[in-house]
Amino acid sequence: MASFKVTGGKHLKGEIIPQGAKNEALQVISAVLLTPEKVSIRNIPDILDVKNLIDLLQAMGVRVSRLSHADYTFEARQVNIEYLLTEEYKKKSANLRGSVMIVGPLLARFGKAYIPKPGGDKIGRRRMDTHINGMISLGASFVYEPRDAFYKLEADRLQGCYMLLDEASVTGTANIVMAASRARGVTTIYNAACEPYVQQLCSMLVSMGARIKGIGSNLLTIEGVENLTGCEHTLLPDMIEVGSFIGLAAMTHSEITIKNPGFENLGIIPATFQRLGIIMERKNNDLFIPARDHYEVETFIDGSIMTIDDAPWPGFTPDLLSVILVVATQAKGSVLIHQKMFESRLFFVDKLIDMGAQIILCDPHRATVIGLDNHIRLRATTLTSPDIRAGVALLIAALSADGTSTIHNIDQIDRGYERIDERLNALGAEIVRLTS
Repeated sequence: MASFKVTGGKHLKGEIIPQGAKNEALQVISAVLLTPEKVSIRNIPDILDVKNLIDLLQAMGVRVSRLSHADYTFEARQVNIEYLLTEEYKKKSANLRGSVMIVGPLLARFGKAYIPKPGGDKIGRRRMDTHINGMISLGASFVYEPRDAFYKLEADRLQGCYMLLDEASVTGTANIVMAASRARGVTTIYNAACEPYVQQLCSMLVSMGARIKGIGSNLLTIEGVENLTGCEHTLLPDMIEVGSFIGLAAMTHSEITIKNPGFENLGIIPATFQRLGIIMERKNNDLFIPARDHYEVETFIDGSIMTIDDAPWPGFTPDLLSVILVVATQAKGSVLIHQKMFESRLFFVDKLIDMGAQIILCDPHRATVIGLDNHIRLRATTLTSPDIRAGVALLIAALSADGTSTIHNIDQIDRGYERIDERLNALGAEIVRLTS
């Protein structure tokens, strides 16, 4: 198991390019299963979750060619459906939360999809109901085998229908859209997620010949087609990386320019960090964060404490609440962090408290942060990364702390951030990767 040895207190400076969007990559790479024709995808991040998904598709018989560091072609002409019943498949897919995204494409094209209970971050209950109920509504039969936690869905031909999702699940919406794209008739999805990544998937499917209306809204109408063709697609910059770099710049008093962050797809991410007092400036297509020693949290108009919470798009993404919480520890003022979606995502705050942060964990969903205004800096310690987003938040904390910290279980960080140590070291950080 690998670890990071992090020497804190370094001021970083320079330019950094966000990787391709992880969450989009897992969706659009799964979509290649919808067609036997060649699909070209550019700007794919070289991260563990994506590499595991590509490895899974190759094991299923998909031909994969890597054209350059971030550009690939996929050809799902000879998919071995029987492989889905093998122990090797169960093991590979169980370790990857993104494996759930292959259900819709497999069911739509081959009439069957089998997956074990997906793995991924241990951040609380992440139910599969939206995915499964959507497939059942389209006419699939469903069997759950509790002995080995295996999901089986089958359908001779999916049939379009109207459905109202019980939650605006991003992955659930994406899975259902992919299945409906080759179903018979019209599918209407109300309360659909409308994140940029879902919009990107829908646009890719349209370029493959799908008929989708309402892209960008919470009401999608999909007219199923018999076949889909190949296409070319380019991933967006990863908005979670952009937010992480904004937080990093603030915590380390660094001057950082984020190249081509994709402003039109950042939503309220910049404005949310600005509520913590972080100054940033748009320079042409780049985002510039100047070095500053202090940043002060805003209050609401009536003077009450600032509350930052997560919500479906266009609300603030839950994937950045861990970073926001860490940044708030050195702000001037207090912030209530309200994580609504996952009941275990705030449990990493005990590690920040060990570093000297003043945080009150009110309950599994809420934490009050009393900012230290850099009068008392965080102190170095030994940490363990519990999940992707908490992992990078702890890395930011360690980079700002006095002394040298060790972060274990960095495979979690590698799942979502490409060569993060090398890229930050190029800006002046001091991160050493240790392998046991």
